Amino acid sequence: MDLFACLTLKRCLRCSGFAYKFSLIDAPEDEADMIFERDGVTLVVDELSYDYLRGSTVDYTMELIKRAFTVAANPNAEAGCGCGISFSLKD
Repeated sequence: MDLFACLTLKRCLRCSGFAYKFSLIDAPEDEADMIFERDGVTLVVDELSYDYLRGSTVDYTMELIKRAFTVAANPNAEAGCGCGISFSLKD
């Protein structure tokens, strides 16, 4: 069974208002979802989140105690909080 990495932008209760959410899904949920493939990985981004993630760099990091997808750079993000989890968007 193929799994897809799904990236969405979520409002959060943290310092700056927005956070990235990665999850694994069985298939894209909507015809409007954006689908990106590279190096055997398929990334699905919903239409609303894509507007705020356009131009972003997504990476897969492997550290000593975790492996995870990360958004390495988002040109639409204006400021982040000290915890590094949440951020605000440019107007």
